[in-house]
This record gives sequence, C-alpha cells and structure tokens, in this order.
Amino acid sequence: MAEQNAPVTNAPTELWVERTGTRAYTGRSNRGAEVLIASQGVPGAFTPGELLKIALAGCTGLSSDLPLSRRLGDEFDATIRVSGDADRENELYPQLDEVLELDLSELDEAARERLLVTVQRAVDKVCTVGRTLKAGTKVTLTFTIDA
Repeated sequence: MAEQNAPVTNAPTELWVERTGTRAYTGRSNRGAEVLIASQGVPGAFTPGELLKIALAGCTGLSSDLPLSRRLGDEFDATIRVSGDADRENELYPQLDEVLELDLSELDEAARERLLVTVQRAVDKVCTVGRTLKAGTKVTLTFTIDA
C-alpha cells in the first residue's frame, strides 16, 4: 500500500479487475487501492453501476472542493448523493441525479448564489467523469488468450 504522504505523480495509473469468485471481482490499482465488485445484494461489494455513480459523485466532490474550500475554509462538510434507476431493457442509466449537500447558512443569499454558480462552473469544466458521461465515449474490448 502506498504511503499517505507519498508525492502525487502524473504517471498513468494501472487499473484491472481479478475474478475472486462466481460473479465476484476485486478492482485494483498499482497504487494499492482495492474495491470489491459483485452482483447486487452481495454484502461489502459494489455493483459496476454503483461504482459508476460513485465515480460521478466523487468527481463532482473533487471538482468542487477548491472553490468550496476557498469560500468555506478547509474544514467544510459536504455530501454528494447520486441516484438513478437502470433501464434494464436497454441496460443503461438514462439519467443520473446528484445532490450536493452543503451548509451555507453563514453566507447571505447573494454570496450563496455566487458560490453555487462558481461550483457548477468548476464541475462542468473539470469533472472528467461527468463530462465523459454527458459526451459519451468509445469503448473497445480486445482479448489476450492463452492457447
């Protein structure tokens, strides 16, 4: 596992999943991160669709963190809830909804509005996951086979 205070690097992160059981995988990175992936209802594991939603919410959080911390200080609390039902006939999520929960009670109405506009712009500009979902992306699959 990487040290908590290790320097941030711009090297590409290697990502992969390994099968750990029937319809169960562990997602891994070369930085030592792990996430359990399985069918819905398996305790302690996320479904791939749940990970997609969490990736979106996490990206929104990271994208909004700087403008929020500049205005609210480094110790502000934030929760991003994300939801969206799957269209099982087409196997896709037609809509994902995020709610960013913040305590802005210390700000007057004008300051709140300015901050929310700034946060929305930041998310729209730098949230790679949200931008990718909105734009769509090409996905390819190739095979490496031991024969």
